[in-house]
Amino acid sequence: MLTPIAYGLAVVLNLFVLFIGARFLLSPRPAAAGYGVPAKENGDAAYLTVKGLRDLTYGILGLALLIFAGARAEAWFMLVVALLPLGDTLIVLRHGGTKAVAFGIHFATAVVVLLSAALLFAV
Repeated sequence: MLTPIAYGLAVVLNLFVLFIGARFLLSPRPAAAGYGVPAKENGDAAYLTVKGLRDLTYGILGLALLIFAGARAEAWFMLVVALLPLGDTLIVLRHGGTKAVAFGIHFATAVVVLLSAALLFAV
């Protein structure tokens, strides 16, 4: 019973990161607003593209690890990747975003990613 939940959560998280990456590449300004720190109208769009590419790559890597290397490799990946939403929490707080977005989206995401890692280690 634990295995389908662990794999299912890992797949959903990786697909979600793929979606976020694609959104930053296709609609960078609305994606930045959803992130919690709106992009300046005359700002350098390259940074938004970097975020999109980063997330897209992590989503693909996570799925590849799950498919080709198994649950243990994916668990280690999730453990390390949890640093990203923790960092995102700090970025939102330091750059004028709301605490609700910082903790309700980014910190909560880190907790779910760590839960995913724990479930994958358990299978």
